[in-house]
Amino acid sequence: MMRSLYDWMMRKATDKRAPQALFWVSFIESSVFPIPPDVMLIPMILAERAKAWWYATIATLGSVAGGVLGYAIGYYLFEYLGEPILKVYGYAGKFEDARTLFNEWGVWILIAKGWTPFPYKVLTIAAGAFHMALVPFMVASIVARAMRFYLVAGLLYFFGEPIRDFIERRLTLVTTVFVVVLVGGFVAIKYLI
Repeated sequence: MMRSLYDWMMRKATDKRAPQALFWVSFIESSVFPIPPDVMLIPMILAERAKAWWYATIATLGSVAGGVLGYAIGYYLFEYLGEPILKVYGYAGKFEDARTLFNEWGVWILIAKGWTPFPYKVLTIAAGAFHMALVPFMVASIVARAMRFYLVAGLLYFFGEPIRDFIERRLTLVTTVFVVVLVGGFVAIKYLI
């Protein structure tokens, strides 16, 4: 089943309706879909590098809108829908740990994890289940998802096809280094000012 979904998304990436499909894949991935929008975003940008920033914007908007659906699932339907989704991804047992992280770090946990390959749907559902305020949730989601998709778009725009393999093999490493530098910068500013 996963292979057929992947193949479908690869075909959609070259279709004239690819931008609409990218929006909807980004939307549904933020709450329940298992395959990230990058599998469409990357081939779309490689096919039309001049539209890289537009495609990143579409993916960001779709992902944030879908994040609101994930938030609503966590907020209103956690027991019936949110918890089963978390179980599928193996995160149901870590729910209380996530509560501590959300209580301690709030929007920062969304920003730090929301732009990595970590399943964003887990964060959106947890934010809703923990009744995080909606406006900070949305702001953090916009920042995190824009960082993720614009990073991919920028690398592909400036470096083209050779960067594709690098992104696909080392995205976790690249995003982890960026998060460490970003968080380290905030910590340094906090203690130096």
